[in-house]
Amino acid sequence: MTYNEGMLREGALNGKTIIVTGGGTGLGKSMSAYFMKLGANVVICSRKQDVLEQAAKELTESTGGNIFYVTCDVRKPEQIENVIQKTVEKFGRVDGLANNSAGNFISPTERLSYKAVDTVVDIVLRGTYYFTLALGKYWIENNIKGTVLNISTTYAWTGSGWVVPSAMAKAGVLAMTKSLAFEWARHGIRLNAIAPGPFPTKGAWDRLFPKELTKKFSFENRIPLARTGEHQELTNLAAYLMSDFSAYMTGEVITLDGGEVLAAGQFNFLKEVTDDQWDVIEEQVRNNARGGKTAE
Repeated sequence: MTYNEGMLREGALNGKTIIVTGGGTGLGKSMSAYFMKLGANVVICSRKQDVLEQAAKELTESTGGNIFYVTCDVRKPEQIENVIQKTVEKFGRVDGLANNSAGNFISPTERLSYKAVDTVVDIVLRGTYYFTLALGKYWIENNIKGTVLNISTTYAWTGSGWVVPSAMAKAGVLAMTKSLAFEWARHGIRLNAIAPGPFPTKGAWDRLFPKELTKKFSFENRIPLARTGEHQELTNLAAYLMSDFSAYMTGEVITLDGGEVLAAGQFNFLKEVTDDQWDVIEEQVRNNARGGKTAE
């Protein structure tokens, strides 16, 4: 077995109904596919009906599982309530939510309009807490031990220039994840998050990076494991966190980035030093030691 193969046993999500926001493309679509393969009923939602319709068709053909789609702008509570209502009508109940909808663009912050900032923050933060709150109310009222999985990012706690609206919003999602994990634990509701590193998705990366910049600033060059992630690696973790196998885990944020976040270490620039240069450094250290010199 390799890292790009399914991890959980067949039927691990049997009987569960999971809503995936932004489920028609990218990582949302990949998670939906694996949830379906493991036996879950999946409901995907986003603003574009044609995208949802095509994704539902492809996922049905590739997995043979149960899928349903509902158009929804996660910034609008009445549309979220509609998704929940239609999901219950279709499958009887809702057991899980994967908050995957996101908006982002790379820009010097001073070039952003107020509206541009609001667009990202509203989708990422407002949309996430709207959907989480709506389902939390539903679960508590119906005594259902629901599960929420939030897709975050490592710069939610490290910060990052040129994606400030996204960083602010994702940081809020992390605070919500941990806070509600404690508050709603008494209801049996669990909340966890994944902070992915680079997992290429054609749509998202094409929007963020022109081709010439993608080549120039290759992620592989600064990731210790020297590669980007495979979607199956993330979906394996997502399925585990959505399953009952993780029943004792809540309020956790798991980084899955090939060690990228570790690159901030103070002396990590030394990875550029060649073996020959290390030989020179080692000899210099020995000479200093023999001469009784020590570093101050």
